[in-house]
Amino acid sequence: TLRTEERQRLARERREEREKQHAAKETQILEKERKAKLQYEKQLEERQRKLKEQKQKEEQRRAAVEEKRKQKIEEEKERYEAVMHRTLERNQRLETRQKRWSWGGSVTPESESKTALLYAASKRSTSTANLKQTEAAMNKRLSSSAALLNASDRTRRSQLSPLDSSVISRLLAPTQASLARSKSAATLSAD
Repeated sequence: TLRTEERQRLARERREEREKQHAAKETQILEKERKAKLQYEKQLEERQRKLKEQKQKEEQRRAAVEEKRKQKIEEEKERYEAVMHRTLERNQRLETRQKRWSWGGSVTPESESKTALLYAASKRSTSTANLKQTEAAMNKRLSSSAALLNASDRTRRSQLSPLDSSVISRLLAPTQASLARSKSAATLSAD
């Protein structure tokens, strides 16, 4: 009986020891799971925070780019308006000068016929040498004026953007055509 009781006691102690070890293992496993869960939640929060910061930075960068683009468009618009204003002023000055260079102001069909009649009348009374001299002076004056205009235009155009340069070229085209008409009118009158 003593041996049986001793065996039962030893078996009970071993069973209790195993249960304690099993409970300790379960506690360790639960602690590990809890720590892993906390670590995962912390990483998730960190990732969300970084994503939020990145999104804010991206929005700020986009807003800065948009602001810069608007500012650049505004500057381009102001520069374009300034160029147009200067071009219009220059065209007015050129037209004023051209009226002074032509025979009787601006060359219209009416003024052209008057100029031709006046020149024909003066042709009868002047010598051929005087006519050639007048024509040469007129051609020289017109060509030097056109050369000056072209040189100043080339200098200004080299400082402008391609868009501004093309706009100015189109605006100056009538002025150069007017010079050509004045020159051809003078040549026809001389003929």
